[in-house]
Amino acid sequence: MNRILRRCWIIMLVALLILAISIKPVSASSKPHSQHMRHPISWVKSSETVPYPELKNQPNLWVKVSLKGNRTYIYSGKKLLYTMYSSGGVYKKDPVTHKMKSETCTGTYKASNIRKDRVYNPDLKLGANYGISWNGDFMFHSVVTTKNPHHYIKNMAKKLGKAPSSPGCVCLSIADSKWIEHDLPTGTKIVVVDN
Repeated sequence: MNRILRRCWIIMLVALLILAISIKPVSASSKPHSQHMRHPISWVKSSETVPYPELKNQPNLWVKVSLKGNRTYIYSGKKLLYTMYSSGGVYKKDPVTHKMKSETCTGTYKASNIRKDRVYNPDLKLGANYGISWNGDFMFHSVVTTKNPHHYIKNMAKKLGKAPSSPGCVCLSIADSKWIEHDLPTGTKIVVVDN
């Protein structure tokens, strides 16, 4: 009886060992988003090193912009789908409250159907590529350019994901802004917070 019991234990241990060896390591897609973030930050490439998620049929799709965090998050309900490096409006002293306030307005908005491959503000002498409007004059767009759409202002672009740099819009990398312009559904909720 002891021999049979011992053989059963040995067979079970061998089976468990085989099972443990055959278990695959954690795949890249199951890592937290922070492990997918591109380092060093690139103002040209995507913020994450994994493919962009499909946004079209995501339930409860919404976007959160963290102005002080210099990040833009895309969620499906409570599930984080993608994180982008971003830079919102520079902070200036509010003449009424005397507190520092971002040039990017905070609040809840919706992505509009106004999408432009190129925008240019002659008063500011600044342009950008791949824009999508979410509050009239406010947009997600690429890091800023001069009048020439291929001449990115590198000293401003290098602030992406690190510090506010725009006169009010939310700057994204070239790749991220092109993706958002083409794939973010009209009507998607956008929440801009000052944290």
